[in-house]
Amino acid sequence: MADAVRAASLTDPGTLDALAAGAHVDPFAVLGLHELLPGVFQLACLVPDARGVEIIDLNGQSRGRLARVHHDIFAGPVAAPEGAFAYRLVIDRGAPDSGQTDLIDDPYRFGLLLGELDLHLLAQGNHWRAWQVLGAHPRIIDGVSGTAFAVWAPHAQCVSVIGDFNRWDRRVHPMRRRAEVGIFELFVPGVEHGAHYKFDILTGSGGRQFKSDPYARWTEAPPATASRVRHDASFAWTDADWLAKRPQAQSRDAPMAIYEVHLGSWRHHSDGSPLSYRELADTLLPYARSMGFTHLELLPVSEHPFGGSWGYQPTALYAPSSRWGDPDDFRAFVDRAHAEGLGVILDWVPAHFPGDDHGLANFDGTPLYEYADARIGRHAGWGTLVYDFGRREVTNFLIANALFWLHEFHIDGLRADAVASMLYLDYDREPGQWRPNIHGGNQNLEAVAFLRRLNEKVYEESMGAITIAEESTSWPGVSQPTWVGGLGFGYKWNMGWMNDTLAYMAQDPIHRPWHHQRLTFGLLYAFTENFVMPLSHDEVVHGKRALLDKMPGDDWQRFANLRLYLAYMWLQPGKKLLFMGGEFGQWREWDHDRELDWFVLGDAVNGARHHGLQSVLRDLNRLYTTLPALHRFDCEARGFEWIDCDDAPHSILAWVRRGDTEDDDVVVICNFTPVVREGYRIGLPRAGRWAEILNSDALEHGGSGSGNLGAVDADETAWRLWPASVSLRLPPLAALVLKAVR
Repeated sequence: MADAVRAASLTDPGTLDALAAGAHVDPFAVLGLHELLPGVFQLACLVPDARGVEIIDLNGQSRGRLARVHHDIFAGPVAAPEGAFAYRLVIDRGAPDSGQTDLIDDPYRFGLLLGELDLHLLAQGNHWRAWQVLGAHPRIIDGVSGTAFAVWAPHAQCVSVIGDFNRWDRRVHPMRRRAEVGIFELFVPGVEHGAHYKFDILTGSGGRQFKSDPYARWTEAPPATASRVRHDASFAWTDADWLAKRPQAQSRDAPMAIYEVHLGSWRHHSDGSPLSYRELADTLLPYARSMGFTHLELLPVSEHPFGGSWGYQPTALYAPSSRWGDPDDFRAFVDRAHAEGLGVILDWVPAHFPGDDHGLANFDGTPLYEYADARIGRHAGWGTLVYDFGRREVTNFLIANALFWLHEFHIDGLRADAVASMLYLDYDREPGQWRPNIHGGNQNLEAVAFLRRLNEKVYEESMGAITIAEESTSWPGVSQPTWVGGLGFGYKWNMGWMNDTLAYMAQDPIHRPWHHQRLTFGLLYAFTENFVMPLSHDEVVHGKRALLDKMPGDDWQRFANLRLYLAYMWLQPGKKLLFMGGEFGQWREWDHDRELDWFVLGDAVNGARHHGLQSVLRDLNRLYTTLPALHRFDCEARGFEWIDCDDAPHSILAWVRRGDTEDDDVVVICNFTPVVREGYRIGLPRAGRWAEILNSDALEHGGSGSGNLGAVDADETAWRLWPASVSLRLPPLAALVLKAVR
C-alpha cells in the first residue's frame, strides 16, 4: 500500500515540480521501482535530454518503455510476476532512428549504503574511521561499479551530488536522507576515479549552496575548488622497519632536530614553478639528511584555497594539496623520508577554518561545523571560524582526521596549530566581545575536553606517533598525561624561550649585560613541559626579518652571532626546530611565492660564511644526535647544570649537559661579545684532558679561528662549587663544547 501511495504521487504536480527542480525531500520514495499491485510495478526516473527510456533486465530482455510524464521525468508500469528485479535503463538521446543510446544503471535501484553500526558510531561521535564511510568511495555493488557518496548535512531539505558525470545538474542525482543522523547518501553507478564533484544543498530557508566534500581525499588544484573521487589502491609502503623503531626515535630521551619546511617554496624549477612531492623526495630529503636533521615538519599540506595562508586556513582537511601532486605522490614522499631515516611531522589546524563559500562555513545553511555564537565562533583578527568543540560530530570529524593522517599517510606526528586560541574564550577578543564558560571563566571547557580526547586516541592507536602543541601561554600541563590532569600532548613549543632569546640576540653586545636574564630565565621552567625550542616560519615574516638580518653588527658579526645563537639553542635542553633558510643564513624574509635564496651560497663576498653557517649546524646536529648528554635528558632537570650563569658583565654562560654516566658529560661555554677572552677560568666536573669538540668560531665555520688548539688540561683547582677548573681562550661571539678525554 505504501508503494501504491508513492507511485500515485507521480500524478501530483507538486511532486513532479519538486523532482524537476532537484528539490524533492525524499527522491527514493518516487524514483526507482515501486510495487503497485502484486506482480505490477511502477518505475520512474529523471533523465535530462532523453527522447525516450526503455527498461531492460540484466539478461537484456526488454521490460517495457517509459512515458514522459513531466519535462525530463519518465515513468511507466512494469510487469514483474517474479517480484522486484535488477534492471538497467536504455536512454535514447539521438535523432529518431539514429540508434544513439546510452545504457545506464539506475542509482535508485540500490539499497542503503551506511550500516547500522556506522550510523550508531557517527551519531555518538565515536567513529574513528569516519573517512571510510563519509565522502566519496569507489565501490562495486551487486556487480556494478560506481561511487558511494555520503555527506552530513542535518538541516538541509535535500542534497544532490553534482559533477562532471552529470553535467553539474542537481536534478539528476538527489540523495537519500538518513534522517536518524542527518546524513545523505547515494551510490552513483559509472562514476570513476578522478571524477570531479560537489554537493548541491537546498537549505532549510530555500537557498542553494554548492559545497566541496568535507571528507574529500583529493581535490582540484587551486584556485579550482571541486572535490575529486579517489580510488585508493593499496600503496606499496616500504617503511616497516622505520615504524618499528619509531616509538624510541620520538621518545623524550631521543634526539629530535626538526627542519620546518614549506613545500611550495623550498626550491623551484628554473621557470619558477614549485617542485612536486616526488621531486622534493629526490632533493629535499637527501639535503635534510645530509644536514643531520632527524625530522621534517611540514607547514600544513591539507588543501587550502589561498597560498598566502601557507596552509593554515584549510578547506579540505583530508586531502593533501594538489599543488604538488596527488595523494599517492605524498605517500611516496613520506615513504622516502622514512627510508632516509627522517620522521615527518605535519602541521595540523584543528582550531579554525576559513569562511570560503565552497568550504565548511554555514555548511547546510546553518552554523554546522562552527559555533553559532559569534562571540566564540569567530576570530575577527584572522577572519576565520572556530570549530564547535561541543558538537560530537565535529570533534569526531577532527579526531578522525588526525588518525587519518597517521594511518593513511604514516605521518609520524601532528603539531597542533594555535592551541592557545582554542583554550581561551577571550583569545584576541576585547572585553564584552567574548562569552564566559558556565563557571564564569575564560577557559573553553569543550576545547579542553576535545584536546584530551584527541591525544588519548592518537597515543592509543599511533604506534609511536607524537603530538606537539603550539601553545603560547602558561597553561599548566600541556604535555602532561590526561590522567594527571594534563592536555596529553607529547611536546609543547617553548614560545617563551624563543621570544626571550631573540630579543636578547637583537641587542648590540654592548647592551647585552643588562639583558642577561633573557638567556637564563627559560631554565627556571625548562622541565615543566616536554619542550621543543622553535625558530619557526612565524619569526621570519611580516617585517620580523630573517634570522641573519636580526643579528646586530657588521656582516662578520651577524654571521658569528647566528652561529653562536644556533649553537646556544642546540646545546640547551629541549628538542630543536629550525625553519628552512635559517641553516644557511638567508638574508631576506621568507616569501611563500619564491624559493629560498640558495644563490647566496655562491656569493663572492659572503658565500664562504653562508657555507660556514651550514657546516656549524651540520656539526651541531652530529653532536646532538650522537652524544647522549645532549639529548638523553632533554626534558629532565638531571641532564643540565649551570657552571656559571651570573657573568652578565662579560655576557658569558657556561653549563654542563649530562647523560647516564660521568663519561657522557659535555661542557658548553658561550661568549656573547665580540671580544676574545684570554685566560677565562671556568669550573669543571673533574680534572684531566678535555677535548674541544666544537668551536663555532673555527675557520671551517667562517669564523676567525680563535680557540684552544683542540684540547685543554684541567687541574684540580677548585672554582666556585666545582672540584676542578681550566683557563680558556674564549673566541668572540662563539660557543665552545668540551668533552673529557679518557
